Amino acid sequence: MKKILTLGLCLTAWSAMAQHTPMNEIITKVQQQYAPDKRTVIFQVEATEDGHVRGKTSSPEAHQALLAELKAAGISVQDDIQVLPSAELGEKTQAIVRVSVCNIRSAPKHAAELATQALLGTPLNVYEQENGWYRVQTPDQYISWVDHGSIQLVTKAEAEAWEKTRKLLYLTPYGFTYSEPNTDSQTVSDIVAGDLLAYQGEKGSFYEVAYPDGRKAYIKKTDARFYADWLASVRISEISLVNTSKKLMGLPYLWGGTSFKGVDCSGFTKTVYFLNGVQLPRDASQQVHAGMLVDAEKDWAKLRPGDLLFFGKHNEDGTEKVVHVAMWLGENQFIHASNYVMVSSVDPTATNYDAFNVGRYLRSKRIIDHYTNALKLSKK
Repeated sequence: MKKILTLGLCLTAWSAMAQHTPMNEIITKVQQQYAPDKRTVIFQVEATEDGHVRGKTSSPEAHQALLAELKAAGISVQDDIQVLPSAELGEKTQAIVRVSVCNIRSAPKHAAELATQALLGTPLNVYEQENGWYRVQTPDQYISWVDHGSIQLVTKAEAEAWEKTRKLLYLTPYGFTYSEPNTDSQTVSDIVAGDLLAYQGEKGSFYEVAYPDGRKAYIKKTDARFYADWLASVRISEISLVNTSKKLMGLPYLWGGTSFKGVDCSGFTKTVYFLNGVQLPRDASQQVHAGMLVDAEKDWAKLRPGDLLFFGKHNEDGTEKVVHVAMWLGENQFIHASNYVMVSSVDPTATNYDAFNVGRYLRSKRIIDHYTNALKLSKK
């Protein structure tokens, strides 16, 4: 009797493990189809040997596709997957950045790697919280963690109200907001180019503004424009891209930086295009898929100012790894964030010749003639 019972248990365990393997294969298949980039979609799902699928995802479509695939394969499972946003957030599943530059990290702790940044007034999707940190998604779809002090949690209705509010776009690289309409008054906060504040009125040479959390302040009229007016008037061009890029000259390199407080290579190109009305993806390995191919042979004559140059390496398996991006200026020169924002040359006779990056050049893409409505900044 004992031998029969033992055999039965073994057969049950073998059956569970046999089912476990195709479950994992299906999970991988769905992940590759619906969530291939963990930077933009959360899909942390696993199968257990007792027939459960558990974890979390930000994609309802991926969740439903997984259950359908398992059912089609004749696999019965217990669905323990949490579809985000988390229920514990209640109705406040949105947020608005309330500091000049919001640092967004790869994990819910200050010691974690800086993943990206978001500017004042930027709306965020909120998925979950952990010990005062919130997992958020920026308008360019990047997902990481931010501490509670940098954001104002809001409901969907409140987020929509903020979107409809008439706003001012700060255009000076760096400055301050003031408690009174004069620069000798107490500062309320620092402010950088690209920040958005709600318009409240005017007093002399100042605009009265409001922060997403209700704080009131004043900014100089000469430092800002009404966002809708700016967006309607902005005309991206080779000249405007070059001029914007040179305003960041000498800015320190900051891994994860996308603002006038510091930039990494893709944060630099993203900021330049953002200030010209175009929303680029966050990382160099994502930006390389935007725009139109113009060169892959180091034929520099094909490039125009504003084109993005990508650098990296080809792997033995035929894939490649994009690790750096720069912007073409013309006259054999490109500008990029490397130690700090600098200008380098592809001309071997130039004093600023960059042999290292020329040696790992992959291709160049043109955004200026090829961006879509999906890349264009939405009106706020």
